Amino acid sequence: MALANIAINLASVGSNFPSSIDKLKNSSIKAQIYLRVSRNSLVKAVQSSSVESDTGKWARKRRPQNVDGDFFVDHTCIDCDTCRWMAPQVFTRVAEMSAVYKQPTYSEDRLKALQALLSCPTSSIRTEVPPPDILEAQKTFPIPVDEKKLPGVYHCGYHSEKSYGAASFTEKLAKEIETMGGVRYLFLTHKDDVADHAKWATRFSCDRILHLEDVEICTADVEMKLEGNGPWSLGDDIMLVHAPGHTEGTVCLLYKPLKILFTGDHLIMTEFGLSIAEMYNKYSVPKQVDSVQKLIQFDFDWIIPGHGRRIEFKDVQEKNTILEAFVREKYKQYSSSCK
Repeated sequence: MALANIAINLASVGSNFPSSIDKLKNSSIKAQIYLRVSRNSLVKAVQSSSVESDTGKWARKRRPQNVDGDFFVDHTCIDCDTCRWMAPQVFTRVAEMSAVYKQPTYSEDRLKALQALLSCPTSSIRTEVPPPDILEAQKTFPIPVDEKKLPGVYHCGYHSEKSYGAASFTEKLAKEIETMGGVRYLFLTHKDDVADHAKWATRFSCDRILHLEDVEICTADVEMKLEGNGPWSLGDDIMLVHAPGHTEGTVCLLYKPLKILFTGDHLIMTEFGLSIAEMYNKYSVPKQVDSVQKLIQFDFDWIIPGHGRRIEFKDVQEKNTILEAFVREKYKQYSSSCK
């Protein structure tokens, strides 16, 4: 989180997911809270293959699951979901990877597809013909998350494979951020997915913040190390909330003026619903569930995770209802598994 006159989340910030709350409310809210994602019948369900080039390296190959046309996803996709939430009118999920199900026909759709291309952490999105408008698309970063509801909050793009989609450092992006006021603090929610934190810190001479329990060799020189259970305040507007579980030192950031909770990997929104991504847990799943319950007491209407989609609640009551149901089902799931 870089803060000057603006607030920028340097881990990837989610994009709009239409009617997500309505679909959460209408679901049965089981252990996973499911969202429906439309599929397009034009997607070709053909098995993909890859080819070895003369140099012995695997050549990138257009996935046959893509529809015909200029934009396509190749076989190096890691299924990080970035393109699917950035440009859902173009990309979908087929056979555990992304694919183009509809070629962009309008200028707005094309821009979103190019933004997704630039943000893909593995450069798996390509075009048959070099796009003449790629430089214009580059200039749109960082992208406002919601100019009316969340002024000063941006999606930086340029996701990194090194941290499964967190923002990487690029000078083009840094120059744009510099014109917007620069960076005072760089908030690291947890020890993994820190991507190019050192490059950002060097470029802007900003103070990095990380919990002491998550400090490793690569973050040993972080300027501000949080100790204990918190919460901690950063001025009047920011509260840092200890949320152990995904890692021992995971911390969420609550930006009070806009009622946003930046959750890192603690609580995320996938295309299938709310998740604590148990398979990637590095400390304790039960403690992570406890920490989700702990968040219910705080006043926020938005969740913006380090990966993937964001969620907007109608009000605090709706937020509490959904999170309480999620926690209740998780407790039931893990108490049953212990029997």
